[in-house]
Amino acid sequence: MPRARSHGKPSLPRRRPKTRDARRSFPSGLKTIPLHDRASKVNIRDFGRPFEPGEGLDAFIDGLPDILAAKDFKDFLARIRAARRKGRAVIFALGAHVIKVGLNPVIIRLMRDGWITGLALNGAGIIHDFEIAYCGRTSEDVPSRISSGMFGVARETGEWLNRAIREGARRGTGLGEAVGRMMAQSQSRLPHRSLSLIFSARELGIPVSVHVAVGTDTIHFHPGVSGEALGKTSLTDFFRFCTLLENLEGGGVYVNVGSAVVLPEVFLKALSYNRNRGVKLERFSTAVFDFIHHYRPEQNVVRRPVAKKGKGFYFIGHHEIMIPLLAAGLASAS
Repeated sequence: MPRARSHGKPSLPRRRPKTRDARRSFPSGLKTIPLHDRASKVNIRDFGRPFEPGEGLDAFIDGLPDILAAKDFKDFLARIRAARRKGRAVIFALGAHVIKVGLNPVIIRLMRDGWITGLALNGAGIIHDFEIAYCGRTSEDVPSRISSGMFGVARETGEWLNRAIREGARRGTGLGEAVGRMMAQSQSRLPHRSLSLIFSARELGIPVSVHVAVGTDTIHFHPGVSGEALGKTSLTDFFRFCTLLENLEGGGVYVNVGSAVVLPEVFLKALSYNRNRGVKLERFSTAVFDFIHHYRPEQNVVRRPVAKKGKGFYFIGHHEIMIPLLAAGLASAS
């Protein structure tokens, strides 16, 4: 049978691939150095030490590895201890979640032992702190109540706090002082006020500033609310907070626990206001404790404020574990 004629380009003879020299399949020309001459980031000198039964917490912390967050944690504890020795400010800015996970007794003990010189709260903080003082319970189940429109409508919470804020505006005091004063005058109706951060701080002479974003808190839609009083008392607290920050210079410590937006923003603005007025604020430390990583605390607390001569730390972990660990670490070596 005759072969079909090709009408395309004439086919070229196929070339056999060149045989690769087997010796070239291995690395060649590599310059090496002795392992002992190479710089290494991890050394057995930095390894952790197992905890032994009967040892104290100070031994446990000392036995943590001198690597990454464990090294930072030991460094941070030392900075708070140094701040107290020097009489510098140690300010704790707390999101409301700190109260809701049962940490009021831990924070109060830190205040009593002289580890905290000032507190800053957001608007939700006074709500949960008041409810603990009033009835020993707080924190609603939001999903089950928001659908029925019954979220945030506890009568006493709205009435008592809004009345205190209006009275504070009339007296010209800050919001934190106004709520503390109300608690001090209401002993018989606040059976659990010894567990209140605001009341305890008042008893100890520790200033509390409260920083409100209007519309973020349930008491803002209660009948007794006054936008004028909220703004006036919270703004008074902002400038009180600015004054507290002045004592950070020279080794003070600022700690943001569980506030992702409001308090980091307030801190940055207060810092800018002070520096603009010529207040020197460079040599101090900051830390964030939270259970996830957030942009604003990272930038506004850990990085930007201490870019020149200070140091910032970011610790990830649940508040109900990390803050008792911090408090125990301070107590163990105090």
